[in-house]
Amino acid sequence: MAKGGFRGGYGGGGINMNMMRQAQKMQQDMLKMQSEVEEKEFSAAAGGGAVTAVVSGKREQKSLTIQPDAVDPEDVEMLQDLVVAAVNEALRKAETAMSENMQKLTGGLNFGL
Repeated sequence: MAKGGFRGGYGGGGINMNMMRQAQKMQQDMLKMQSEVEEKEFSAAAGGGAVTAVVSGKREQKSLTIQPDAVDPEDVEMLQDLVVAAVNEALRKAETAMSENMQKLTGGLNFGL
């Protein structure tokens, strides 16, 4: 082996400090963005507005509104389907907002997450 042995590392020994600062800034930006999305509310309706669900960016259901004319004792299954559809769509909106903001922040880089 050559005198001094193998040093390895990036740039001849050690981490590039500029890259470290960029990674730290990206991490801070990601946390800020995540916090902003978590504070937002996302709503979706089903059945032409018969059922409206509101969820937070934390993916927690905040409210559920059911119009009186959507309540048919003879067709409870339809109401249940409308509730599920509205909640799922609101959750999809929250997830999409998080994903879109993450793509803006990372410039479309894929970190295998």
